[in-house]
Amino acid sequence: MRVSTLLCGGVAVLLLGACATAYAADEEKAAAKVSERLTSATAVFQEIMSTPDKGIPEDLLKKAQCVVIIPGAKKGAFIFGATYGQGFITCRASSGEGWTPPGNVRVEGGSFGFQIGGEETDAVMLVMNKSGEEHLLSSQFKLGASGSVAAGPVGRTASANTDAYMNAEILTWSRARGVFAGISLNGATLRQDLDNNRALYGKAVTNKEIVEGQAVERPATAAPLLDELSKYSPEKGMMEKPANAEEEEE
Repeated sequence: MRVSTLLCGGVAVLLLGACATAYAADEEKAAAKVSERLTSATAVFQEIMSTPDKGIPEDLLKKAQCVVIIPGAKKGAFIFGATYGQGFITCRASSGEGWTPPGNVRVEGGSFGFQIGGEETDAVMLVMNKSGEEHLLSSQFKLGASGSVAAGPVGRTASANTDAYMNAEILTWSRARGVFAGISLNGATLRQDLDNNRALYGKAVTNKEIVEGQAVERPATAAPLLDELSKYSPEKGMMEKPANAEEEEE
């Protein structure tokens, strides 16, 4: 009887050890995937901004409150508008300089407009004000349901001071087959990804806690992305009014 008890106890210990090892391996694998996705997001932003004639106008980036980057969104049955992707949101630091550690997000549903095919698509969003930031930091937000979402302009000569961009809460772009264009993501749902936040920070933490600086330090794996954002926009600029708006006020 004593031998059986000892054997059962030994087996239980071995099983617990095996489970703990498997759990640690899963955690390590999840962290590696998030790190790889951060590298992809950095590359997407670098490539877009390195071609200013075909990228996001820098004056818009300077006025943005937050940036969302979704590298390689899946386009399964894309002709029907279905989409799914994982990426990151980072916002202006409370000090006014630099960017916050990134929170993980998922985008589901909606349509990426002109792209039809089987390859992956990158998506970038600029959140232009604090109201948009608050919406995106909620657990789930449907684009266009509250506040306006508009396709962003492309190229350094594109005017960022039209009424459409002045009033938009969120501006969106996508890139596929080497083509970068403003698109409408109305109807897509953006939600925080708590599992990937745990993988990145080693604990349960919400995007709101991350962006508001309550719970985490900047992970080393996020440094290249945040440094690249600071390279183009170290601090937030002011949105200028269009000339016709000033004339109307007079």
